[in-house]
Amino acid sequence: MMAVDRADARRRIRVAIADDQALVRKGFRLILSSFPDIEVVGEAVDGSDAVALARRMRPDVLLMDIRMPRKNGIEATRALAEDSLTSHVAVLILTTFDIDEYVYDALAAGASGFLLKDVDPDELARAVRVVSQGDALIEPSITRRLVETYAASRRKTRFDGSSAEGLTEREREILSLVGRGMSNDEIASDLVISPATVRTHVGRIMAKLDAHDRAQLVVAAYESGLVKPGM
Repeated sequence: MMAVDRADARRRIRVAIADDQALVRKGFRLILSSFPDIEVVGEAVDGSDAVALARRMRPDVLLMDIRMPRKNGIEATRALAEDSLTSHVAVLILTTFDIDEYVYDALAAGASGFLLKDVDPDELARAVRVVSQGDALIEPSITRRLVETYAASRRKTRFDGSSAEGLTEREREILSLVGRGMSNDEIASDLVISPATVRTHVGRIMAKLDAHDRAQLVVAAYESGLVKPGM
């Protein structure tokens, strides 16, 4: 397992797991519990249970299956994002397929990223650490392919063209580059500005669009028309 330095281990990351299959929940619990900086604080058997668990335990990260009874993972993710008690919870969607329309909906609803269920243990722990710090877990090539596949044919979720109209020209330019999967450093190099300036612009864009994280900015770039499939 990946070593964790003392600074990382001072505060354990609180994780909850939501999946309707007991074997899946047990497997993820065993894996995550083997890392000294991660603590599994609860399990949920469906979306409704996941929302109740998050409100009760206030985890930092919630691993969320999409296809669950009563309330599915998308509905549960949206409920968490809209509730002030749980809006801080970073949701990692668990899926069997990297190109899945439900994953697209989950990103639009407020998920911080997604993982395949056969993820490597060290990669799972890394993902938990990344989103617990407020960052989005995005594999640009997969995310862009996902959004391109579904954005053009889907009705707009929480973003629309008019929301992007409130952005400055520079902000629209940066949003389009985010939508193409570029990192802050790559955007800074392309526009000949500092990475710190890019981070400032990205923060303002997220505030103006009421975006949960960078994953939603990718969705917003396509749904606002700034980036089109194939660009």
